[in-house]
Amino acid sequence: MTLPATSKQRLITEVQTHGVRLLNQQQEHVSRRGGAGPSDHQALVIDGVPIMVPVHTNSARSSPFTLDENAEGQSQLLSNGIPLADITFAQQPKFYQLETAEGIAYSKIATLHSTDVLATTVLQTCIRYESRRKTCKFCSIGQSLAAGRTIERKYPEQLAEVAKAAVKLDGVKHMVMTTGTPATSDRGASILCDSVEAVKAAVDLPIQVQCEPPDDFAWFQKLKDAGADALGMHLEVVTPELRKQIMPGKAVVSIDYYMAAFEAAVPVFGWGQVSTYILAGIGDTPEAILEICDRLLAIGVYPFVVPFVPISGTPMEDHPAPNADFMTSILAPLGQKVSQANIRSEDIKAGCGRCGACSTLRTFEQPIGA
Repeated sequence: MTLPATSKQRLITEVQTHGVRLLNQQQEHVSRRGGAGPSDHQALVIDGVPIMVPVHTNSARSSPFTLDENAEGQSQLLSNGIPLADITFAQQPKFYQLETAEGIAYSKIATLHSTDVLATTVLQTCIRYESRRKTCKFCSIGQSLAAGRTIERKYPEQLAEVAKAAVKLDGVKHMVMTTGTPATSDRGASILCDSVEAVKAAVDLPIQVQCEPPDDFAWFQKLKDAGADALGMHLEVVTPELRKQIMPGKAVVSIDYYMAAFEAAVPVFGWGQVSTYILAGIGDTPEAILEICDRLLAIGVYPFVVPFVPISGTPMEDHPAPNADFMTSILAPLGQKVSQANIRSEDIKAGCGRCGACSTLRTFEQPIGA
């Protein structure tokens, strides 16, 4: 079944905010629990659109959306038992079957996000996470490490080995390298430089690096020279007082400092190649989010606004996820603003904005099927 563009846009926004209730273990495909990035999700392709959907969260367990198969064996998305759309799943990548000479599974070094993105958290520890007074209350970076699903430090040669295999075996198109924040003043830029350089020497793969703004903006040129194609520095929350409540450690790095870092980074990486992640539904008003998005777009930064996902095991696991109306009130005007600023997701060389599966923002930039 093929949906009209506006109906599809509404449906995937609803699915992403509610999540999907899995009725049996067989319905769990390539999903992730804990860690950094789109945690407690699995990738679905709904009528041709890849989307990361919460499946392991408390809110997903009460979702009206479920999965089933029709008489022909085609997977379908249902709402209260009524079929809405045909779906497919991201396939288990072939590189997951491999391990290093030391016996480390490739899947503990990097994972598949959406359908064609390789992602890794180079340093799976963070000075913010290790302190209850400083931790970001929505973050689960330590969960996958504690559960043994990843390793603490991914070394450059390991990342290069896995990236080469992921491109060869699974056709991965680009890569995201993020990191927990270390105690050093470069805030992770140094280890990202080493990691990017090693991967680029092994395989031709566009890479986005992600870290907090470093103490010295000269790191941006160093990251670019190492081979990074795009940069992400994530605000997550945009109201200063709310930042102090929800992420007391990270809030020490002020919004003004972030804006200065963005202004320094855009000339290095290019218009639209620097982005930030903003979590909608965590407490910021739509007006506050759109206001800072205007500031970001004016200097060439892509504001990737995503629905907040309350991850199990975090202090905010019971915080309600935003509904589709709330997200549409932000994404509809933002999609127009992004297009007017000539900063489209499809033009980003690598990273979260290029992937787009953690938000439906890209569907508001340009009508689906246009």
